Amino acid sequence: MLSLDETEKPSPTIAREASPEPRDADGTMRSEYVEAVADAVDAADSARLKQLTEDVYGADLADLIGALTPARRTDFVRLLGPDFDFGVLIELDDSVRLALIEELPPATVAEGISELDSDDAVYLIEDLDAADQGAILDRMPSAERLSIERSLDYPEESAGRLMQTDFIAVPPFWTVGQTIDYCRETADLPDDFYEIHVVDPTYRLVGVVPLDRLLRSKRPVGISDLVEEEGFVVRADQDREEVARLFERHNLISLPVVDDGRRLVGVVTADDVVDVVKEEAEEDFRAMHGVGDEELSSSVMYTTRNRFLWLFVNLLTAFLAASVIGAFEDTIAKIVALAALAPIVAGQGGNAATQTMTVAVRALGTRELGRLNLKRFVTREIMVSLINGLAFAVIVGLIVWAWYQDPRLGFVIGGAMVGNLVAGGLAGVAIPLAVEKVGGDPAVISGVFVTTVTDCVGFFAVLGLATWWFGLM
Repeated sequence: MLSLDETEKPSPTIAREASPEPRDADGTMRSEYVEAVADAVDAADSARLKQLTEDVYGADLADLIGALTPARRTDFVRLLGPDFDFGVLIELDDSVRLALIEELPPATVAEGISELDSDDAVYLIEDLDAADQGAILDRMPSAERLSIERSLDYPEESAGRLMQTDFIAVPPFWTVGQTIDYCRETADLPDDFYEIHVVDPTYRLVGVVPLDRLLRSKRPVGISDLVEEEGFVVRADQDREEVARLFERHNLISLPVVDDGRRLVGVVTADDVVDVVKEEAEEDFRAMHGVGDEELSSSVMYTTRNRFLWLFVNLLTAFLAASVIGAFEDTIAKIVALAALAPIVAGQGGNAATQTMTVAVRALGTRELGRLNLKRFVTREIMVSLINGLAFAVIVGLIVWAWYQDPRLGFVIGGAMVGNLVAGGLAGVAIPLAVEKVGGDPAVISGVFVTTVTDCVGFFAVLGLATWWFGLM
């Protein structure tokens, strides 16, 4: 007979170890959770690993994979087996995702991405080299393989790469009842859809029927009576930024994609566009600050190479500004205060120019700035620069007057401030416009040139005015 103490002890074979929470109250990934997962991977304990990850959201799993060492990531996926959702990889940094996919067996990747929507599958393998892509695609079912290969044939960053090829298309002579029955009985419908696409026998798009309109109609009503023939469509080779602007401008949920013959080839949905907007914003932000496409997971050498060119260009522009100062060495030698005051004017002009440039680059990127409002925009920025220049000229002039007890020096710095802020305003508008005109990316190129202009103009204005005002020529 068992004693009371013995009967109260749980069986070690059925006891379940408590799982730590993935994140703390601030949303930070808990180190003890990462360590628990790492221990399970090291011990090849798939049961424990599944317990730790079974109720964890995809974004949290992505952060977890990123926190593991590269050697453990492959084992993590292998131990989870069919329970691992390859859609999680979409949330990873590009370099981590590519390295992980390249380490996994092609058969495992093929099985995993065949369960995803076609647009997600394309996103996961589009950056692999041709050999790796081929090894994965050769192991996929023919229908999924052909769908992905067709999308990969379209240009990068086009609607064809962004679209999903799983959609619902019906002929115009069907009824509402037939369409609903078709949706109920078809096993391979897309996970999310908002419209029924109506096509003719050659698969040319006739129009769409919103899902809510379909469900509110009687079963005998013909689809041709519900179809909306006038609507927005995009070509498969159209740039994805143009697609995103259509969604933003017209509050769309989904958008059909057609080829040159207006045959329906896919659908872009709002969740895909959200990712595009995020990626483009991040790309522009990194480009403006000279860090390219680097990520937290990028190697030391890659990050160094990525930043070197930008720093080198800035070094050259710094020497250009220094040459302006060098031309007025005698003036600086006689009025030493100018060495301390000139950078103030140059820096303030650079800040003002960056503000104008940011507005201009954004307006160009969203196509808000065109010939109809260009003159008004330029006039506004010049007036803003002039008013701010006059205001700061008074403020800085009075401070310099009081500091050095010399009103002439105050007038020199104040005048230079007006000139440099106006020059900065003009440069902040003109340089992005010129860069776009010649086919460049204003977000990438404009910053260094705008800064160069304000530095050179600022130093020249201060030192040139001082040389003339104090008669040092």
